[in-house]
Amino acid sequence: MPSLLLVVACFVGIPDARAGAVAKPASAVSPYRFEVVSPDPVEHGERLSAVLGCIGCHTPDLTGADWSDPELGVLWTANLTHSAAAYSKHELALMITQGKRPDRALMDMPSYLFSELHPEDLAALVDYLKTLPVDGAQRPEPTIGPALAEDIASGEFKDSVQRVAEMKDQAPPDLGPDHAFARFILRATCAECHGMNLQGSTEQLTDAPPRPSLRIVAAYSAEEFSTLMKTGEAKGGRDLTLMGGVSRWRYSRFTAQEINAIYDYLVEMARQAL
Repeated sequence: MPSLLLVVACFVGIPDARAGAVAKPASAVSPYRFEVVSPDPVEHGERLSAVLGCIGCHTPDLTGADWSDPELGVLWTANLTHSAAAYSKHELALMITQGKRPDRALMDMPSYLFSELHPEDLAALVDYLKTLPVDGAQRPEPTIGPALAEDIASGEFKDSVQRVAEMKDQAPPDLGPDHAFARFILRATCAECHGMNLQGSTEQLTDAPPRPSLRIVAAYSAEEFSTLMKTGEAKGGRDLTLMGGVSRWRYSRFTAQEINAIYDYLVEMARQAL
């Protein structure tokens, strides 16, 4: 049976644009934040839009993409240029961190990953979205195909609000204060594919092999890992199908400090056999 693999129907716009401040999400937030490489919050938000994967599911120009399937339904990622114009900052913040649109729960926005974003990172991301000029067509509302309807009825598929509630107390292994910064980053990024425990998945995707446990990073030198994150080139010069694209589009925007922290965390996780 097909499964819903990507973010769908995330930020479909409404006609009444309102102003407002970004509110803290209701869930606990991390005291950590991504490294700030620019004093301009909009530039910081633009980097976060890449690192957090907005450009992966909504396309690099953030105008959305069609991920529809006959069995799943008509499923588009939203045109964020329309959404940013239509929703207030507060509403955008709730959609990002809680999966809540004013009129409904989002379908498959991975808000559970972002529920602990630092308020200043969240504000920067929203500020960046608010700078986007409206471009392209509005995307259609989702429809539910037979396979997705079956998954919803059985409880196998959960909407974004349900996923936030389900995952609110979950995070990668706690390796102590020296690795807390990396743990925060991993929860917001790598956990999407490799799971909150970072042990990977045996699920076979149509265009990529199963995702491995991130203990595998212990086989890399720090330099090799940095190359992987920046270029998608794995140890031995291999180009990884899925991770290669994710690295080039998203993780190439990590700072050296962020990459080093992630590497140290994953090596320690492997050492402790967690």
